Amino acid sequence: MAQPLAVPGPARMLDGVAAQPLPGAAALGLGGDAPQRQAGGRAAGLALLESFLNERGQDYRRAMSSPLAGATACSRLSPHLAFGTLSLREADQAAARRAAQVRGGGDGWSGAVQSFRARLAWRDHFVQKLEDEPALEWRCLHPAYEGLRPAMPDAARLEAWCRGETGLPFVDACMRSLAATGWLNFRMRSMVMAVASYHLWLDWRATGQHLARMFTDYEPGIHWSQVQMQSGTTGINTIRIYNPVKQGLDQDPTGAFTRVWLPELADVPDALLQEPWRWDGASGLRYPAPVVDVKAAAAAARDRVWAVRQGDGFRAQAARVVRKHASRKDARGRFQRDPVRLKKDDRQMGFDF
Repeated sequence: MAQPLAVPGPARMLDGVAAQPLPGAAALGLGGDAPQRQAGGRAAGLALLESFLNERGQDYRRAMSSPLAGATACSRLSPHLAFGTLSLREADQAAARRAAQVRGGGDGWSGAVQSFRARLAWRDHFVQKLEDEPALEWRCLHPAYEGLRPAMPDAARLEAWCRGETGLPFVDACMRSLAATGWLNFRMRSMVMAVASYHLWLDWRATGQHLARMFTDYEPGIHWSQVQMQSGTTGINTIRIYNPVKQGLDQDPTGAFTRVWLPELADVPDALLQEPWRWDGASGLRYPAPVVDVKAAAAAARDRVWAVRQGDGFRAQAARVVRKHASRKDARGRFQRDPVRLKKDDRQMGFDF
């Protein structure tokens, strides 16, 4: 991606072809319009790239985990990359120029730009993964996990999760924020998916479709790989069962994000905001009780998923997935697909279980 390409001229309009109105969200089977969705268009994409690399991105590596700080510190370029109003090549070349300017500065910019470029590379890695195995959009990457969760998900739990009414404040705040903005930072995307898959025990295909409809930046290659990773159905990734209470305390320590989206918890003390059911005044809240016991549901899910991993032939099938899909980086940070050169201590995907 180092060599710039000439920018093509404007496309010629076809003569004699009348323009038709674009279908609305309802006609496409999508959810309602997100009132706070970010603006589209090439000019907006270029402005975001400029402001991220020169103003907003300095704290990128730390702030990206926060749904509140991440809304500003993240690049917010994902919809533009998904729709093509900005190319990945353009973004990477601009980041490379900025990296040369800030190298050795010691103020956080160099690391931020390096992390951003690494994520651009990961983006293409996951797009390629879907091209290599299109079935991962509807079939568990590791076949042993087929049938693990009910094919017809619990309708009440699914509805509560979609609407942000699970009784788990941080999860609900994230889902309501997503409905309003069409965006959620990466860590919180992982959390809401993991809670749906493990605590609520919902099939990833149903929950994944809902998120796909909600994300302004929906990119199938990234989305379905991450959906399966956070549902524990790849057979090669670490099982991560997020504790939504702990995530709320860690990523929203002041409660500012949660309170924006859950005004019905205005009277709950800060210390109990992520566990309002423990508050003496909980019975008077216009907010649902938790649909599950967080600890008990997590323990049950962990036992079920790990039981599958002990089955006959599991390791052999997982090895096939590793050979086809696992990617590693060499000492210089370059991706390697040659199995002979794979390193055992890879930090992204592992086969040690």
